[in-house]
Amino acid sequence: MERIPGTPDAIDAAWLTDALSKRYSGVRVAAVEVAERHEATNSHARLRVRYAAPAGAPEWMFCKLLPSEPGRRAAIAATGMGAREALFYERLAPSLAIRVPDAYVARHDDRDGSFVLLIEDLVHGGCRVSDGTVGVSAAAAARALEDLAQLHLRFADPARRRAEAPWVLPPLHDPGYGGAMLHHGLTHHRHRLGDAFAAVAALYIDRADALHALWQQGPTTVIHGDPHIGNLFDDAGRTGFLDWGILSTGTPLRDVSYFLAMALSIDDRRAHERVLLQHYLDVRAAGGQPAISFDDAWRTHRIHAAYTVVASCQIVTFPEKLSAGRRIFSHAFLTRAEAAVEDLETLAALRESGVTA
Repeated sequence: MERIPGTPDAIDAAWLTDALSKRYSGVRVAAVEVAERHEATNSHARLRVRYAAPAGAPEWMFCKLLPSEPGRRAAIAATGMGAREALFYERLAPSLAIRVPDAYVARHDDRDGSFVLLIEDLVHGGCRVSDGTVGVSAAAAARALEDLAQLHLRFADPARRRAEAPWVLPPLHDPGYGGAMLHHGLTHHRHRLGDAFAAVAALYIDRADALHALWQQGPTTVIHGDPHIGNLFDDAGRTGFLDWGILSTGTPLRDVSYFLAMALSIDDRRAHERVLLQHYLDVRAAGGQPAISFDDAWRTHRIHAAYTVVASCQIVTFPEKLSAGRRIFSHAFLTRAEAAVEDLETLAALRESGVTA
């Protein structure tokens, strides 16, 4: 079994030479510098590489590993997120026309959940990752929905999913994790939360299983699972997709609804979400899938907006030790979620679907 580095500093010249040689024949790494590092869900670092023989390999790479703190490391490893993302880049990304970072190395170890990703450094490549305050434009959103539709259409057939992506499974369902943090937010920070958001949070705490079952209704395919503004990047006007660790099977409208609510600015969503939703439905129908009526899709959009509340569970604990950048992003994320559940009257949609406290 190939060794998976435990930290960015463990990626030395010998290891990187071996790892890159499968793609860059004749490559020889002279030195590896960890130019920048930080901890998010996982451990992130920016690597600068000097070569004795570059063979076309890049000078800059973005590195993603399990977090360094032992407790968090074990918890994230247990989710399988790293392995799924590594498998995505290794097995699916090369055959998709979706704009994703180029992956130079993607390895994982099923025995302990460890993984390593060395991917395109988007910043040095001239791409832009939003700080959360700038959303995807309506024009770019239309193209992004076409790209998501390509993924959804490809894996709509269960036989193809079994053949090409048997390791992609239904989304993780751990109501205790999100419910506990939402309860903390309602208990200690209720005054900082909108009424509609708080009502959906309370409903999730009481009826998480029912909500997860509702979110799984509809046609099934492979979905990104987490296309919010922090997991996207802009490449000269085209939207690219990052962070494939929550890749799962589910209804394609889960991706569509979450993208509309959490990737566009609030004003752009309000102005364009109906047109964009219809655009996605048209692309889907043109791809040969059974038509979904706009009314059914709109109802599903309203229901799936509730997931933005669960996705905000860490934010509503309002941790004190946040960097300035994380504070800006968290505020923008929560503001989008609060606006979505209010505008879309999500609580009413859930009650109409039979989910009540």
